[in-house]
Amino acid sequence: GDPKVPVLYEVERTRTGKSFSVRSVKAIQHGKPIFTCQASFQLSQGSPVQHQFTMPAVPPPEELLTQEELIKKFLQNPNLAERYRRHLNKIQAEDVPIDIKPVNPPDIFCSEPQEPKQLFWVRARGYIGETDMKVHCCVAAYISDYAFLGTALLPHRQYHIKFMVSLDHSMWFHAPFRADHWMLYECESPWAGGCRGLVQGRLWRRDGVLAVTCAQEGVIRVEQTPTQSKL
Repeated sequence: GDPKVPVLYEVERTRTGKSFSVRSVKAIQHGKPIFTCQASFQLSQGSPVQHQFTMPAVPPPEELLTQEELIKKFLQNPNLAERYRRHLNKIQAEDVPIDIKPVNPPDIFCSEPQEPKQLFWVRARGYIGETDMKVHCCVAAYISDYAFLGTALLPHRQYHIKFMVSLDHSMWFHAPFRADHWMLYECESPWAGGCRGLVQGRLWRRDGVLAVTCAQEGVIRVEQTPTQSKL
């Protein structure tokens, strides 16, 4: 999209039921759709049928370094190749409104394949407060997309990325949460192939409640020749 141009939203009342309603939304700029969304809404209902996965046991965020602190640590290495130094400086210069603390940060000096799984503590920067839950859901949608598709690249770190972009992104909201409080983002990629990658994610509250489930498929194109060592 173009941030300088107003966005026209077309909303279709796809379905209106007693418990569930569906709305289809199309965002348009310059006469062309740039985004489509289908949102499902449900009245709050109780049920004895309840279960969830168990939240992974990980160190609390207070014991981990932020992404910025990790980058500063990497940049202090005099043997870091210049192109990777430029890449890290570019990441460091980005104004990302999210606090991120990787639980097991990947070793940037190693191009060996890794298991396609990542764990992050994440939260919105600043104070949002006890506002409408829809605001926290919108912020969580932004948070969930950050570094999500990159999980599919962990087994293929020897390749240089030419192009990577999301094709679709789905979210299911299970329980109330605060997007400005620390949540554990559990990401995994069960499959990649045909220039596409599939990733799944779970956002956990600190008390172990599964708040959000996410899924995304994206295009991943890489150089066919593996890159050399980062040193």
